Amino acid sequence: MTQTKTWPQLKRSLVAILRGIKPEETAGAIVALVNAGFEAIEIPLNSPTPFDSIRIAVKTAPSHCLIGAGTVLTIEDVDRLAKVGGSLMISPNVDPDVIGRAGTHGMITMPGVFTPTEALSAVKAGASALKFFPANILGPAGITAIRAVLPADLEIGAVGGVSHENFAHYREAGIRTFGLGSSLYKPGMSAAEIEKRAIASIDAYDRIFGD
Repeated sequence: MTQTKTWPQLKRSLVAILRGIKPEETAGAIVALVNAGFEAIEIPLNSPTPFDSIRIAVKTAPSHCLIGAGTVLTIEDVDRLAKVGGSLMISPNVDPDVIGRAGTHGMITMPGVFTPTEALSAVKAGASALKFFPANILGPAGITAIRAVLPADLEIGAVGGVSHENFAHYREAGIRTFGLGSSLYKPGMSAAEIEKRAIASIDAYDRIFGD
């Protein structure tokens, strides 16, 4: 097992998911998100020419930001992500080879899990954090039940059906890390609209977790 880095202490533990973004739209979207207060951004690999977009995102964002890929399924994709400067690897599943390869590149890793078996397999593989997906199916209670068998200091994220409108429900379960997709970004959206939605998410997060 290659131990990956631990989940960083972000001011706000929010990951913006830009599924479907095009390279020519990337710089504007990154600026909008960073201006609003996002420090972690994921570009899924089922987007158009995703590695071009990730390269642009890495160059555009401040150096402290986590920029990377989602829907990472192979070690080859991990290597390509490393070549364009990505520091965040998010996958929809638990593949120890993929997690381990990302670890050799010093990446933060967040594989997707839904069951105790998957969650414990990800921990054994050295994941930095876990992405419970789809979170809206498990709900805070379901995630809490599985969390009972996991390391207490492991970062737990909720993704899928999550928006600023239901942060409070997850806080009750001790969850403060979220991946925001369609509630934040949809293909073709302008930078101005992205920033407007991003600010709403940041404001809601600060109200709920600001203490």
